[in-house]
Amino acid sequence: MTAVQLAALRAKGPVLRFDGATAADGTASPMPVISNLFGTPERVAAGLGLGLDEVPAFGNFLAALRSPPPVDGMRDALSRWPMLKAALATRPKTLRHAPVQEVDAPVDMGLIPVQTPWPEDAGPLITWPVVITRPHGSEANNVALYNLGVYRAQVIAADRLILRWLAHRGGAAHARSWAQAGAPMPVAIALGADPATLLSAALPLPETVSEMAFSGVLRGARTQLVPARSVPLLVSAHAEIMIEGWVHPGETAPEGPFGDHTGYYNSVENFPVMQVTAITHRRNPLYLSTVTGRPPDEPSVIGEVFNSLALPVIRAQIPEIRDLWLPPAACSYRMAIVQISKRYPGQARRVMMALWGMLAQFSYTKTIIVVDEDINPRDWDDVAWAMATRMDPSRDVTLLENTPMDYLDFSSPRDGLAGKLGIDATNKIGAETSREWGRVMTLDPAHESRAAELIAQHLGGRL
Repeated sequence: MTAVQLAALRAKGPVLRFDGATAADGTASPMPVISNLFGTPERVAAGLGLGLDEVPAFGNFLAALRSPPPVDGMRDALSRWPMLKAALATRPKTLRHAPVQEVDAPVDMGLIPVQTPWPEDAGPLITWPVVITRPHGSEANNVALYNLGVYRAQVIAADRLILRWLAHRGGAAHARSWAQAGAPMPVAIALGADPATLLSAALPLPETVSEMAFSGVLRGARTQLVPARSVPLLVSAHAEIMIEGWVHPGETAPEGPFGDHTGYYNSVENFPVMQVTAITHRRNPLYLSTVTGRPPDEPSVIGEVFNSLALPVIRAQIPEIRDLWLPPAACSYRMAIVQISKRYPGQARRVMMALWGMLAQFSYTKTIIVVDEDINPRDWDDVAWAMATRMDPSRDVTLLENTPMDYLDFSSPRDGLAGKLGIDATNKIGAETSREWGRVMTLDPAHESRAAELIAQHLGGRL
């Protein structure tokens, strides 16, 4: 199935449905497997309720929603109604009955066709789980404090899972609060959540923004929840499958190895164990799956769209940024090419520092290359030319030591700590250089226009 999934994604193929998925022991599952749901940028945008060309405008809207400018009169107030409607949509609605609880299934993870994606993986791995948690001391109905995170979950028994959340993620922070109180933590896992919930859980939102509430903004309608069967949590009413249980303090198990987004198998480490206490699902549920590996994969496709969605928020904090590209081949967030409107000496370096310190996800970006407005940051040839002609290694390279890093990056000298590389490939101005700076060669626009006419006339546009 992994090979088919990846082949379909690389061919920009359709969403896939596998019927009769068969386990290694020959057991066939009656539950269909759905994959490649977000295999193209167009489908990711559709999950946000948008056309692909509408994503940048929606990014501007979200940036304004976070920091709205002051209202100027009644007409301006009325024009903000869509923004007000989106804010109201963040208030969840609790139901008594929900599709996800149509069937109370036996507590047996073997009934769900969970894939073992790569040949050397340790076992079945849930790859699209939306893990729902809340901090100790909070009330179950206070969903503003909930965290939704996509953390992979390894199946190790009919009623046991390993939840792999990194220390800086919201789920891990909630787990620490319950462990400090010496109490088990209630957990629910939504499988096949609606796209707004799933994408909200995957988005790198600020810690103060509730993913549950934000999904209402994406959906344009209030999030519908239902009380879980066996744990004190409100859960997604329209998911395909819901797994409920508890994480007890200190109970861990070795997780992995599994193929990761870097294209390598990660090392084995201990992570919390979830004791499953209930499984509910729709009458005819679908199991949503994906494959994580060296790009291109679904997370890298999602990252391309999120890049455009996040740009307005970034520009609101660092106005001189004109464009920013996270190359998917560099595992999306590990390298950034930044285009700026340069006005003063040292500005490129200031932008690097601002990006590394502004948003948590950029703390894991190992390399930032800064270019001018005349360079297309999404064109490697353009970037290479800027680096070759505007960058001196002794002057324009910034190296930092002992900064935060994803511990999955085995190239770093120590777990969780690594260096950062900043490259200033902009034109040098003022005190940045003591030499006369080169002038870019350009043709007369009239000559270029005439040349295009001649080519079209004599070669039919073929050169």
